[in-house]
Amino acid sequence: MKKKVNIIGAGISGLCAGCYLQMNGFEVEIFEKHSIPGGLCTSWKKGDFTVDGSIHWILGSDDKDGFFDMWNEILDVKSIPFHNHDVRLTLEVKNNADKYGSKVFILYTNLERLKDYMLDLSPEDAKPIHRFIRDIRLLQQFRVPPLMDKLPFFQSAWRGIKMMRYLRFLFIIMRQTRISNFQFAKKFKSPFLREVFENLFDNDEVKMLVFNFPMASFDQQSAGYPIGGSLKWAERITEKFVSLGGVMHYNTPVKKIITEGNKAVGLKVRNDVVHSCDIVLSSADWYRTVFEYLDGKFVDEKMIRLKEEKSFELYYSILLVTFGLKRDYKEYPHFSRFPIQSPLHSPCGKSWDRLETHFYHYDPTLAPAGKTVMACSFYTKNGNYWIDLRKNDRKKYREMKTKFTSDLIGILEQKYPGIKDDIEMVDFATPATVLRYTNNWQGSAQGWLPGDNVLAATPVKFKLPHLQQFYYASHWSRPGGGIPVAINMARDVTKIICKDYGISFSTKNK
Repeated sequence: MKKKVNIIGAGISGLCAGCYLQMNGFEVEIFEKHSIPGGLCTSWKKGDFTVDGSIHWILGSDDKDGFFDMWNEILDVKSIPFHNHDVRLTLEVKNNADKYGSKVFILYTNLERLKDYMLDLSPEDAKPIHRFIRDIRLLQQFRVPPLMDKLPFFQSAWRGIKMMRYLRFLFIIMRQTRISNFQFAKKFKSPFLREVFENLFDNDEVKMLVFNFPMASFDQQSAGYPIGGSLKWAERITEKFVSLGGVMHYNTPVKKIITEGNKAVGLKVRNDVVHSCDIVLSSADWYRTVFEYLDGKFVDEKMIRLKEEKSFELYYSILLVTFGLKRDYKEYPHFSRFPIQSPLHSPCGKSWDRLETHFYHYDPTLAPAGKTVMACSFYTKNGNYWIDLRKNDRKKYREMKTKFTSDLIGILEQKYPGIKDDIEMVDFATPATVLRYTNNWQGSAQGWLPGDNVLAATPVKFKLPHLQQFYYASHWSRPGGGIPVAINMARDVTKIICKDYGISFSTKNK
């Protein structure tokens, strides 16, 4: 008889795991608290406009990238329309200008074009420029992640030989994790380029690997934006899951994971309805799964330290302010970061002296003809301010949102004269919004922040101590999180489940 699997959460991990498990002969049902799939990978309508809450690009949008192999096991990727940007972003600095008098750096996605552009700006910096491009090119020599269809991984001498070359890849990425954008900036003689690299992450210090890895895919046009946005992407995976025989339960929040002794045997959902099963897989929020659905009964010391943020910090929460505009604003770059004259203050205690704007004029599905959507994202470590404010004082919560939005519009009017009069729609999603719809702990946007060692693994494992018939996989499973981690973990957990139940893992429907 087929083993029945109940999955908690219809985010990307839950949906992809559902597909893989159905392909391997399991009977799968997904339980989702929201009325739509996607989790954090979501969009929503407001009037005539669509607000997109997630995807800027998909690693693996073309077959030159290793993630293509994975996505293509679930979706017909070649049939999906993608937009590939010629420019990843325009980055304006405050203190220096290039030799032409411009304070704006253009980050081209084509590496040869980027190299020629940088050499023209500062020929005396040929050495660091060539190293910068070379480091990204080195990453393109490997398909990451390499797909392993069977466990254990090294089942043949040939596979072992093929994998030996990835030892060189490990050496390359370890070297690139030793240097940050601040450290690399010091290698430039040009004050303009130094300031640009210091501001690659808006004056935060981040390892260069975090920047170089997606740039390798951008250059190969394998990091495209899927037309239709985040919810459309999630819906495509949902359609695949249902076509494989999977069952979706929307508006069905989980209350508890039912255990008997040391085995997970089902889920208790709203109205105390019980859904029994042979296997429980949670792809939901890590904290809620471990410490609420399971009452913290199956933990070890490392997990307690993680809960207390002693080993990894929570990823930032995001304030997402989106505007529906009555013009398409195609005369402006789609994605820009720039300094502002006076800081923008949030009531949560965070202030910003730089801003980013994202015009979605390249996706005609998000707005009526001749119009567009523009979004501004702000990162904060105090998501609980907004969560607590909405819970305890809904009126003040709305007032603070209105004031923040008003201040933001005033700043945008300075950068884009006339934009205030072009605004037809305003939407403000806070960490309270994220928590309400996804249960993501403290409104975190992606799980855990990578530490100084960006390759370090978290204590979030596929299994919990002393609990059988239970598995866990989501964007919380690896620092940084995001959609690539989501599908990667979904595939890996399915392989582990297949091994545990004596099934040969396959990506073809059985």
